[in-house]
Amino acid sequence: MKYVFGNWKMNLGIRESVALARGVARSLRGKESVPEVAVFPAFTALSEVHKALSRSRVQLGAQNIGVEKSGAYTGEVSSSMLEDVGCSYALIGHSERRWKFAESDELIADRLKACLASKVTPVLCVGESVAEREDGSHEEFVTGQMKSALSDIDVSNASDLIVAYEPVWAIGTGETATVAQVVEMHTHIRSTLQSILEMNAEEFSILYGGSVNPENAYELLREREIGGVLVGGASLKIHAFQDILEAATEVITAQGA
Repeated sequence: MKYVFGNWKMNLGIRESVALARGVARSLRGKESVPEVAVFPAFTALSEVHKALSRSRVQLGAQNIGVEKSGAYTGEVSSSMLEDVGCSYALIGHSERRWKFAESDELIADRLKACLASKVTPVLCVGESVAEREDGSHEEFVTGQMKSALSDIDVSNASDLIVAYEPVWAIGTGETATVAQVVEMHTHIRSTLQSILEMNAEEFSILYGGSVNPENAYELLREREIGGVLVGGASLKIHAFQDILEAATEVITAQGA
């Protein structure tokens, strides 16, 4: 299985989101071998996008998830609310939440627990800044993020959790990690999952996110260690996203996955 997730971030109004979602859905029609596809609109567009995707193979995801089930938590959206609007996935610990909104490792761990207790599958995002990459502490840094998030949780099946490696220095910068760098880090993440969760880590899906585009998608997706891609800016352009989906389809067909 390969995954292609489109994170729309704080872009697009409801009408634009619905139009883009329909375009993504149309691109999968009539194809037998396709990846698992999900789009992550802004909270305000989730309900209408869900309606637009109701008869398609495209899943719906949220860009964040609240810790509590309900109560006086202004600005938060609970797991039950996301379930109610049809979300299958939720991003947790995206680098922009960590760095721009100062979400701590502890808060991210709490969000992950709340998500795992629901029917929404968490996509745990981890990744280092340019400082950790340059001083060689990137593996240690990502290990710390994973231990903080995963050490006190119960994961029954590998399908209950997806991890996305997104180096901060490659997000929105146009600079993509080399395939060798991605494979190396994915291998490290898989080993860390095995150590923390004491499960067969080969069954976990680990995605790459960081300036993924039509030019590099096939090269990334053809690596068996890379379970899919978390696409940012390119997911806002229907033709670019369709090219990425086509690359995933070609890889799936070629590998018989």
